[in-house]
Amino acid sequence: MNWTALIIFILLFGFITVLGFVAANWRRGDLDQLHEWGLAGRRLGTVVIWFLLGGDVYTAYTFIAVPALVFGAGAIGFFALPYTIIVYPLVFLILPRMWAVAHKHNYITAADFVEGRHGNRWLALAVAITGIMATMPYIALQLLGIEVVIGAMGVQAAGFLGDLPLIIAFVILAAFTYTSGLRAPAMIAVVKDTLIYITVIAMVVVIPIEIGGYTKLFASVPEAKLLLTSPKNGNLGQYSAYATLALGSAFALFLYPHTMTAIFSSSGREVIRRNAAYLPAYSFLLGLLALTGFMALAVSVDKLPEFAPQFARYGSNFAVPALILHSFPDWFAGVAFAAIAIGGLVPAAIMSIAASNLFTRNIYVPFIRPDRTPKQEAQNAKIVSLIVKFGALIFIIFLPLQYAIQLQLLGGIWISQTIPAVIVSLYTAWLNPWALLIGWAVGIVTGTWMAASQGFQSAVVPLSLDGLTIPGYAALYALGLNFAVSIVLTLALNPFRATRGTDQTAAADYHM
Repeated sequence: MNWTALIIFILLFGFITVLGFVAANWRRGDLDQLHEWGLAGRRLGTVVIWFLLGGDVYTAYTFIAVPALVFGAGAIGFFALPYTIIVYPLVFLILPRMWAVAHKHNYITAADFVEGRHGNRWLALAVAITGIMATMPYIALQLLGIEVVIGAMGVQAAGFLGDLPLIIAFVILAAFTYTSGLRAPAMIAVVKDTLIYITVIAMVVVIPIEIGGYTKLFASVPEAKLLLTSPKNGNLGQYSAYATLALGSAFALFLYPHTMTAIFSSSGREVIRRNAAYLPAYSFLLGLLALTGFMALAVSVDKLPEFAPQFARYGSNFAVPALILHSFPDWFAGVAFAAIAIGGLVPAAIMSIAASNLFTRNIYVPFIRPDRTPKQEAQNAKIVSLIVKFGALIFIIFLPLQYAIQLQLLGGIWISQTIPAVIVSLYTAWLNPWALLIGWAVGIVTGTWMAASQGFQSAVVPLSLDGLTIPGYAALYALGLNFAVSIVLTLALNPFRATRGTDQTAAADYHM
């Protein structure tokens, strides 16, 4: 047991717990209103949104999984860097329109907008279910980062005692989310991101000095992991896989309910535009974080005997914790591990709120309780957020971790299939809602089948065209088919007025 690291970890964790409950009184509003509880009253400014989106996108799983991918697979793991660069011009151009129309019509979810735009609650239901299904395994995977760092401090036991730290962490998460809503992760994100920046900067300065400089670091990395595999024998190999993963992930990132929730909570369009300019600072941080995978390779942490039990249990996911323990004093390891664990709580809180908003607004209200009061709507969202977190906890404790990873892989494919209904609809209502629904279904089935063809081990599938094999991201291939079906069926259905709903929005609504 590493008592020094554990004590520092507990102190920092206790601090953010207090902060989570105090947040209920920050910019106080009526938390019996869903927009106050689930969107912090739509009053969050530039600085808070910068931290909130940073905490939302760059999670504990990111901190563990990106270096682990670089450590295990090499350069392909750096696809996360260009996709977070590509995404911000899209955010700058597209999402201020979403904020404006949502603010005008009091939309709380992307599915609210889809129903308002197309007047079709079944299409909105499809978007809502997709968002919930894509978010649930993401919440479970935040537990992975927490579990790994708890194990790194020597807190390991069998059965209930082994799971107790995770249970305590998520009880705390559930309590302050229920009490404070989105204000809690917004306030905690400031602490989390500060700790993450301190940890990563220390790692990229101290560890290379210990190794003997960046020249020696890169020289010690096998060439097969340092570079992408070159195309050969009519196969584009990792080149096309890298490019399509980056592009497809960029398209999908801000469709996830938790990132959309942060956008809706902004106080204005300019807050979103400014953050599109400022958030690439996190992309720089992500690049540094990915480099730690190479550092772990250079140090050969997986061959150090003191870490053999943890690598046997967690695999390459233990690369960063092992690197921290090997390179820093115990007190700093406690700070770093607290940063990773808090980095799991912040996005998990936002994700559970986002999922509960979707269930409440797009399933509970239209199909179960259309006569609800605003207070009942908010109360239902709070209860559902507890159920979502409890479900994620049960998932990670009782089911193999591989299931959560496979579902998260599918989640990226699934959420991409909402692009025609959500993003394209911000610019035109021409696409027929029933055509969009059928296109969505075709994309979901095709993308899932593609992932199944790889044994759910990879989202990259080979596409053969005239003797050329193009390995690419299944989400993009499925999305292409989704668009094709939506366009063809729109041409067939639009002449029949009964197939179209009423658009509640006006052109001016998108430019408030």
